[in-house]
Amino acid sequence: MTNPLTGLTFDHLTASQAREQRDVVEDIYIRSYVEAIASGDPFDSPAEFMRRFDAYTGRGEGFALVFACVDGNAAGQAWGWPLQRNARWWEGRRLDSGDLTEFTTETGSRTFALSEIMVCAEYAGRDVARPLQDELLRGRAEQRATLLVESDNGRAYRAYLKWGWRRVGALTPDWPKAPVFDVLIREPLG
Repeated sequence: MTNPLTGLTFDHLTASQAREQRDVVEDIYIRSYVEAIASGDPFDSPAEFMRRFDAYTGRGEGFALVFACVDGNAAGQAWGWPLQRNARWWEGRRLDSGDLTEFTTETGSRTFALSEIMVCAEYAGRDVARPLQDELLRGRAEQRATLLVESDNGRAYRAYLKWGWRRVGALTPDWPKAPVFDVLIREPLG
C-alpha cells in the first residue's frame, strides 16, 4: 500500500520473516532510540532490545511486524501479537478501576499486544507513526489492543491519546532494569 501524500509504503512480516530481517530491525531501533541508547541505560541498549526481539519472535502465535518505508528507505517498524490464554503480558498489572480477572482473561482472540512502534529520528514528525500503527492494527480480528508507554514519554503519550488509546493502569514488566509503564487500551480496533 502506498500513501500518495508521503510515498509511505508498508511491508508485512511473520515471525520467521522478521527474524530473517534481524539486521534491519536493529538498525531501525538504533536510528529511532538515539537519545535512549546514548543515556547508557542497560534496558535501552541495542543488545538488550534484540534479546527481547528474539523472545517475541520466538513465540510464533500470530506475531506480526510491519516495516514502514519512505521512498524505499526504512523509516520505522511496529509489531505485536494476539495474547493467548494465560498470557504473561498481564502479570504485575495494576488497574485504575474494574475487575482485574475479568479484564485480563484472554482467549487468543480478545487482545492484540502492540509491543513496539518506532520511527527513525530522520522521519520523526513526518506523519509515519500513525499510519504505521494503523497498518499493523488494520484488519485485526481481536476486540481490543493494548500497549505500554512510559508516563514521562510525553510526545508518544499525547499521540496515543489522540489516536484513541486510554490509560487503564500501570505495571513494571519482569525484565531486567525495566521501567514502570502505563497500560493503554484501544477498543474497538476499527
